[in-house]
Amino acid sequence: MASIPAVAPRVQINPGTMIPSFSLWKREVVRFYRQRARVIGVILSPLLFWIVIGSGFGRSFRGGAGAGEHYLAFFFPGALTMIVLFTSIFTMMSVIEDRNEGFLLSVLVAPVSRSVIVLGKVLGGTTLAAVQGLIFLVFAPLIGVHFTLTSFLLIALTVFLVAFSLTALGFAIAWPMDSTQAFHAIINLFLVPLWMLSGSMFAVKDASKWLGYLMLINPLTYGTEAIRGLMYPEMAEPNFPVGMDLAILGGFALVMFAIAFALANRRTTRPSA
Repeated sequence: MASIPAVAPRVQINPGTMIPSFSLWKREVVRFYRQRARVIGVILSPLLFWIVIGSGFGRSFRGGAGAGEHYLAFFFPGALTMIVLFTSIFTMMSVIEDRNEGFLLSVLVAPVSRSVIVLGKVLGGTTLAAVQGLIFLVFAPLIGVHFTLTSFLLIALTVFLVAFSLTALGFAIAWPMDSTQAFHAIINLFLVPLWMLSGSMFAVKDASKWLGYLMLINPLTYGTEAIRGLMYPEMAEPNFPVGMDLAILGGFALVMFAIAFALANRRTTRPSA
C-alpha cells in the first residue's frame, strides 16, 4: 500500500509592521518639514509667548517663580511644554487629511495590521514634537541654564514621553473625525486649559485649593515639573521626585497609546473614501 505523503501545514506569515510603520513615520516627518511655515510657527510662537509673558507679566506671577528666580526662567519649561503640546496634537490632523485624500483607505485595505497606522503615525508625531522641543533648549543658556549629560538625557526622555502621550491623544481624537474644523473645535476646547493647568504659568503650591487638585490630576503637570526640576534642581520645589514624574508620564503614555490602538482596531470604524 502506497504511503500518503505528508502535507506540510500552510503557515501564513503576516507582513511585518516595522517597515510599513517606518514608511508612515518617514512620511510624517518629511511632510512636516516641507511646510516651512509650520516649522517656523511652532518655534517662534512659543518663543514670543515666552518672552512676552515672562517679561511683561513677570511681576504679576513672581510668586510662582520662587525667591531669587526670574519669571523668564520659571516660565521656560512651560514654553517648552507648549511647543511639544501644539506639535504633537496638530500633527495628528494629518490623520483626517489622509482620510479625506484617500491615502488612509489605501493603507487600511493593504495586507498589514492596523497597528501599523497607529505606530507609524504616533512615532512620526512624537519625533517631530520631541525634536522641536529639544531645539528650543538652545535658548536655555540665555537664562543661565547649563546641562550635564545626565540632566540633558533625562530632559530628552521627559520630552519624549510627553510627546508620545500627547501624540497618541491627538490620534485618538482625530481617528473618528472627518472634518479638520471639528478637530480644531474639540482641541481648542481643552488644549489651552490642559497647558495652563500644567504648572507652566504658576506652580501648584500657588494655585487655589480646587485648582491645585485639577493640576495634580493633569498628567502634563508631571512633565512640566520634571523638566523644571531637572533644569533648576537647586530652586525647584517638586511635588514628587523626578522618577515618580517619569513613571506617571510613562503610565499616561501607555494608556493613551492603548486607547489609540483600540480605536484604530475597531472594525465598526469606517473611514470615508
